[in-house]
Amino acid sequence: MLSGGYSTEREVSLRSGAAVLAALQARGHDAKGLDLLDLLPGGTVTLGELATAADVVFLALHGAGGEDGCVQGMLELAGLPYTGSGVLASATAMDKAATKRVYRSSGLPVAPDQVVSASELHTLDLAAWVSRLEGELGWPVVLKAVGQGSTHGIEVVRGPEGMTDAWARVSEFGEDILVERFIRGREFTVSVWGDVELQALPVVEIVPKVADYFTLEAKYQPGGADEIVPARLPAAVAERLADLGMAAHRALGCLGVSRTDILLDDEGHAYLLETNTLPGLTEGSLLPKALRAAGWDLGTYAERMIAWALARGIRQGGRT
Repeated sequence: MLSGGYSTEREVSLRSGAAVLAALQARGHDAKGLDLLDLLPGGTVTLGELATAADVVFLALHGAGGEDGCVQGMLELAGLPYTGSGVLASATAMDKAATKRVYRSSGLPVAPDQVVSASELHTLDLAAWVSRLEGELGWPVVLKAVGQGSTHGIEVVRGPEGMTDAWARVSEFGEDILVERFIRGREFTVSVWGDVELQALPVVEIVPKVADYFTLEAKYQPGGADEIVPARLPAAVAERLADLGMAAHRALGCLGVSRTDILLDDEGHAYLLETNTLPGLTEGSLLPKALRAAGWDLGTYAERMIAWALARGIRQGGRT
């Protein structure tokens, strides 16, 4: 079980890892936990030692360095099977701008946007750019640091007067900034199982209570949001969202599991926001709630993910 790491989502990752580790051990598996920091230079375990000791690595990592293809590539070099998507799908899905390019190329619905590269941030004439932005996207807009998760590096800007401060906060992440038209509507998330044959789990509806969108506080503050599963949707609409989640999974080349966030506006138009390749697995996380609604527990999920990882390792010629 590999969790922790150095991203802004370290603590959530540790909790995800602890939950899965307990579930596997309760089923009699010889499972052990390892913090990614202990595997990096200066840590207590070498990659060679891990490759000798482990048959498969269950990834409970979130964010930079764990969900973005870096660890996946390292494990492939060591010949170690691992759970979840491969290098390319992981790297693409972690980059919000790249994800939207894939969505668009696959004909999937997304909000209008612009991207400002990190190299432009210090030379951009912000006032002139805001003037152009107003004509192209209107207000409000959402600023997103492209490589962050768990709503880190996200700001809603409701007019030009709020842009300077919001821009400064998001640009602190030192990444490209995705600027999207703010879509007012209901938020849902679709978890998808599978490799070749896909199955969408029951759609989860997210109702923030401390903000008008799913902020960091709404996500992790007790009582910050209601998460309703199955979502309060007509069957045909729920099926449409499930189909979009599976289409996103396929378009990105995800393996094992993904969780795609979708907005549904007041007129019933759907907009894909992003896809998570290693969704959270804590008691309060969205994927476990969808699993329970489908009649699965965390141990069953973990065993199935491990079986897929081992099968993929055989097909790719890795260790088993």
